[in-house]
This record gives sequence, structure tokens and C-alpha cells, in this order.
Amino acid sequence: MLIPTAIKLHKASRLLELHYGSDSYQLPAEFLRVHSPSAEVQGHGKPILQTGKLNVALIGIEPAGNYALKLTFDDGHDSGLFTWDYLRQLALRQDELWRDYLAALAAAGQSRDPDESVVRLML
Repeated sequence: MLIPTAIKLHKASRLLELHYGSDSYQLPAEFLRVHSPSAEVQGHGKPILQTGKLNVALIGIEPAGNYALKLTFDDGHDSGLFTWDYLRQLALRQDELWRDYLAALAAAGQSRDPDESVVRLML
């Protein structure tokens, strides 16, 4: 298990910055929200596609024991613990996971924009 040496929340730019020695990663709030380890997102073995999270912000972080962070988002989502290992995997696989997410949105005819998602659901 690799624990970050520094963690910074940049509220204005909606980024969580993780440092591992000389390496650093910036994870956008939207990316973290749609990849939350919570049951609400991960389902029970079948992940639930998160839509309309383009403008979501990360408003709080707090430690959960010595093994994870609890992240709080401005859409009310605050369940699911981001373990150190899970955060590291998100950081290392960010490009791949983001491409997969965008492809899943496109395949479902959904959008990152909450206004577009609402319009599509109403049609």
C-alpha cells in the first residue's frame, strides 16, 4: 500500500492533488465522483453509469482511519471510502478510465452535462 505524501484539495479548480514522493497527480472532482467506490455507483457487481456530473465539485475530504479518504461532493454524495490503493489506481489509470467512461456515456446516449441529461430523460 502506497500512501500519498501530500494531499491538496483545490476547490476553485475542482481538483484533488495527490503526491507520492516526486510524482503528483491531479484528479478532477467529476472523475472522482463517477468512479466513487460507493455501492450507489459500483452497484453490486454491476456499476451504475453516472451522468450529468460535469459541474460537480469536491467540497470536503477527511481521513477514514489510516487507510482511506472520505470525499464529500456538492451534489450530496459522500458515501464510499477511497482507499489509498484505490486512489493510486485511479491516479495511474486516469486516462484509460476516463476514455472508458466517455465511451459508456456515448453508448448510453447520455451526457456529462446535467442539463442535457435532464432534457434527454424528459423526451
